Amino acid sequence: MNVRVTLNCQVKPDQFEMLLPFLEKKLPNVRGFDGCISVTVYFDKGSLEMLLEEEWLSIEHHQTYIKHIESNGVLGELAAFLASAPIIKYLEKTDV
Repeated sequence: MNVRVTLNCQVKPDQFEMLLPFLEKKLPNVRGFDGCISVTVYFDKGSLEMLLEEEWLSIEHHQTYIKHIESNGVLGELAAFLASAPIIKYLEKTDV
């Protein structure tokens, strides 16, 4: 069953405008990674909060992706734009 992944991120005040080109460059790689179904980005400019809402085939697929960007340095690049580590949640659809 597919899994919804949310990453809540607090962007540093002086980094918001520089984050946008970074995301435009890197998001095609995320979307093309094995197991990724979709990625949507939301911003609250007032609070400088970014929400990444992703759909993956499984938690394992997402965690493999995280390990990949950890080893190639992209995770470190993203972290430089953020005030703290993202809050990551894994949610499974419930048939109610």
